[in-house]
Amino acid sequence: MDAYLLLIHNNETTPTRYEEWERFIAEARSSGMFQGGSEVGRRELLGGPATVPSSSHIVGYMRFETADRGPLLDLLRLHPVVLHGGTVELCELPRS
Repeated sequence: MDAYLLLIHNNETTPTRYEEWERFIAEARSSGMFQGGSEVGRRELLGGPATVPSSSHIVGYMRFETADRGPLLDLLRLHPVVLHGGTVELCELPRS
């Protein structure tokens, strides 16, 4: 199984609706690939004064596991942010 982190950007062109999220989460759960996720809350930057807040546009994440990326990409095309003109970013989590 390969693991993936989906970063949810805050750039929709129209607002998403609660019902769309409910429907998508139900679909994600029934796929067997969904491993959880959350909104992103308060952030704290650590490090030197030159540290730039590169994640301020990320509002949530989801985690998936699958042996076949194709069905995952098909599922993500139905993501509420994508349907409203926004961006989600799928990141492979390499095994270490």
